[in-house]
Amino acid sequence: MIAMHPAPLFDAATHAGRWIEDYLSRAPAHDMIHAGPVAPWRAMFEELAAVASDDLGHARERVQRHATDIGTGFRIIGDGEERPWPVSPVPLLIDGAEWAGIAAGVRQRAELLERVTADLYGPGRLVADGTIPAALVTGSPLFLRPMVGLDPPGGRHLQFVGIDLARGPTGEWRVLADHLRAPAGAGYALENRLAVARTLGGLQDKLNIQRHAPFFTAFRAGIAALCKRTDPRIGLLTPGRFNPSYPEQAHLARYLGLLLVEGADLAALEGKVYVRTIAGLKRIDALWRRLDPRLLDPLAFDTHSQIGVPGLIDAYADGEVVLANAPGAGVLEAPAFAAFMPTLAKAMLGESLLLPTIATWWCAGAAQRAHVEANLDRLTIGPAFGHLPLGLADHASRADLLADLARRPQDYVGQEEVALSTMPAVVGDRLEPRPFILRVFAARGGDDEWVVMPGGFGRIGEHPRATVAAIGEGLWSADVCIHGPDPVTPVSLLTALDSLHVRRNPGTLPSRVADNFYWLGRYLERGEALLAAIRVLLGNSIDIDGGAVLPPATLGKLVGMIVGAGAAAHPANLSRSTLTGFARAAMEDEGWQSVATVNRHARAIGEASRDRLSADMVRLLEAPFPAQRGMLERAGSLQRRYAAIAGLSAEHMVRNESWRFHDLGRRIERAMASARALRLFGMADGARGGGHDDLSTLLDLADSQISYRQRYPTGIARVPVVDLVALDPGNPRSLAFQAARIAEHVATLPVLGDDDMAEPQQAHATALMATIATADAATLNPDTLGDVERRLGTLSDAIARRYFLQGAEPLRAVGLTLA
Repeated sequence: MIAMHPAPLFDAATHAGRWIEDYLSRAPAHDMIHAGPVAPWRAMFEELAAVASDDLGHARERVQRHATDIGTGFRIIGDGEERPWPVSPVPLLIDGAEWAGIAAGVRQRAELLERVTADLYGPGRLVADGTIPAALVTGSPLFLRPMVGLDPPGGRHLQFVGIDLARGPTGEWRVLADHLRAPAGAGYALENRLAVARTLGGLQDKLNIQRHAPFFTAFRAGIAALCKRTDPRIGLLTPGRFNPSYPEQAHLARYLGLLLVEGADLAALEGKVYVRTIAGLKRIDALWRRLDPRLLDPLAFDTHSQIGVPGLIDAYADGEVVLANAPGAGVLEAPAFAAFMPTLAKAMLGESLLLPTIATWWCAGAAQRAHVEANLDRLTIGPAFGHLPLGLADHASRADLLADLARRPQDYVGQEEVALSTMPAVVGDRLEPRPFILRVFAARGGDDEWVVMPGGFGRIGEHPRATVAAIGEGLWSADVCIHGPDPVTPVSLLTALDSLHVRRNPGTLPSRVADNFYWLGRYLERGEALLAAIRVLLGNSIDIDGGAVLPPATLGKLVGMIVGAGAAAHPANLSRSTLTGFARAAMEDEGWQSVATVNRHARAIGEASRDRLSADMVRLLEAPFPAQRGMLERAGSLQRRYAAIAGLSAEHMVRNESWRFHDLGRRIERAMASARALRLFGMADGARGGGHDDLSTLLDLADSQISYRQRYPTGIARVPVVDLVALDPGNPRSLAFQAARIAEHVATLPVLGDDDMAEPQQAHATALMATIATADAATLNPDTLGDVERRLGTLSDAIARRYFLQGAEPLRAVGLTLA
């Protein structure tokens, strides 16, 4: 007789059914699960239960961990540190039939926004015939007068738009806001999908979820179609790493294969725009800008802008560079324009809006103002043009607000309060209904037609009204999955097999990026060298007779080395307790160039280079400073982190120019540290160094104790130690090894001239290697080592002048390449 095993009492289906039953007993009637069939939600919750069993809190932690692994983050203005992107493990599910209506409305609205923008900056018929008042346009700070009369390349002002939607209690969708200046969030939608897909791996096939990749493919093709060259160079123009959505921008640039550039990377020359690269100026054809348009060009807009590109708008006017979106399109973002959108749809399209705009009254009109004043308690009062009026900014009383409305009515709008539909969110260890807003994106494809991203991203809040829309404290984002009965063809941004020409050149390397990688290498090596000195000072030598019992003369030199690095103030004496406090300051004091400060510099560079660094590298750079109780334990933890970063750069970074500059920075910094250590601890003069304790310390600082003991088991002698640390080409910590690698890197980097003559950085590298190659361990002296340090500094300056073109660097340097 065969024993029958009963089905588990709490399998995934059981958990999912119990979650849904409990949730529906508390969810309001306008919740998304009530909106349609429960079966798709049941399938999703079964996937969630298969991952997290009965622990919804574990599911939330798991999807958040995936988002962190992807590198998703954001910054609230005023924050010094990035925050992890808050992702809900429960996606928003929308049926494909309902989505078809939403997508049609979004396409219609995108076309309306394009036509209105073209008229405002072109013939101006809408104002001339009275369809909209002139003050709506000319009174807006978002209207850019210098753009009037300029025809955008390809004749289109908009290539990418974002639209915020709210679902009301009866299931209707309405537009809350349009985003045209620099629509943010598409990257977060992509990252949400990646995080949720890694958590709910089987959901894609179960529900036939539509993919994002075709949307991004169409958008990239749409920008390329507007460029004059058949193989255009396209960049994503970012304000930089302090922008709240910089991580999203870096992710999008990497995903789309765009060049992530800042204003300082670009130069306008003779009517064209170029990116400053290590190989000279390279033509750039299009920019997907995430920079405030008023900061784009100080010659055209804000003269105080230090992050724009002088002459960019002239090149745009000549049709030599595409800007997506066109500067000035943001005029339609003003809430006051929402009051006129139904009229504009009739005038420009000859049809009503498929997605109605939230009811809005611009108070510039007497009747509209009267309506707002009469319904003040039932409306949301907001700024007409995006900037808070005085009455709102000062949190005025009702009487003060009415008085300010009477003084400057054109500064205000009144909007209906929209009650939002809810969706399930994990709060604690259970599902709770929470209101949400959906941001949807539309892009112009290569065929000039609008394509809508299937989904977007949801923002989950606490308040049932539509006023809470920003991601921040207490808010979450959600993946938005469009599902249907038909299987979805797998599509990605990867090109079809065998359709790409193979190349090993990774492409354009902007000078700023090369600069960052160079200094990342220098800072990491500087931190490691400083940490080594601190560890030796605290007694971490493997030499049984050294370390903790170092004589005062050797300790004084170690202290001098650390003080000379700017890591801490000179201690009052060399007692053990004083040295421990000194070491702690050199490790952690942010007021000096301590290890913690050096780490902060490296972390900042990592944040600015995340589009070119692996997630593991970024995670190590952003790891918090160790907090172990003992100083040696803290130092050891940091040393292992440095070793892990070095291992990643040595074994995982492709040997391209980015890696070469990173390794070049490491080699120059290590060579400088080795020369200083040799001068202090390895010279023959007993007053300067060369004794047993000094030599043992030198081997510790050069991480060469084991190599020396294996080679010379009988004891320590000065000449063999100096030869190993300074002149042995096979020792990866030696001065000679660094010089050889430096010369190799410099010889491989691009040059500007074609006369086959050495450039300054190459000549300096050759001279440095010759100085070390002709030295002898027995006669090596402090003067020669000082000369080596000076040569290294001169070489570093020459590399910076040649490759790190920034600021006022002449654009017409001799031999400068224009391509």
